[in-house]
Amino acid sequence: MSIVMYIVKRHNGEIGMKVSRQQAALNRERILDVAAQLFRERGFDGIGVADLMKEAGLTHGGFYGHFSSKEELIAEASARAATNTLALLSEEAERAGNDPLAAFASGYLSSRHRDNPGTGCLLAALGPDVSRQGHAVRRTVTDYVRSAVDLLATLVPGKSKAARRRKAIGTYATLVGAMIMARAVDDRALSQEILDAGQAWVEG
Repeated sequence: MSIVMYIVKRHNGEIGMKVSRQQAALNRERILDVAAQLFRERGFDGIGVADLMKEAGLTHGGFYGHFSSKEELIAEASARAATNTLALLSEEAERAGNDPLAAFASGYLSSRHRDNPGTGCLLAALGPDVSRQGHAVRRTVTDYVRSAVDLLATLVPGKSKAARRRKAIGTYATLVGAMIMARAVDDRALSQEILDAGQAWVEG
């Protein structure tokens, strides 16, 4: 083999490796996005690795090239879901007009959010499951709750920082609890009544 051919083959190999690494990174992102949605829809135990990889359009055997275990995936997917949820909540707050708290509650306690848990609030979708997970997942959710409360504290009324924080925690607990209840019942009229009552309480 001539030196020229050697250089060309080596160069092409390096390009191939670079593309492969890029594709691997894209595949990993795809797995995280799909997991973040499907875990919120079905619960952490509601879907296995094989079905999750199939939903991502990838083979089961490729999973361990990205994650050491399903537990690691759960932790990272929870972080992805938390980041996405906070972005959505922040957008709701930014779009709000003269009454940002009412607009925030209306967006959160909507039938659209109720019917699409895979793209909604991490805590409302996975709260009970999270309490049975390990430290990494619970730490992610703890940070998420702190951030959500901090955001709400900028929207709720109160004469002091401490009063606004208490109000924010109570408000968020109401929002999450109302969404969990609205999803749990099989009576659509009652479900909507719960959402409406939750919003009325927040606005009151």
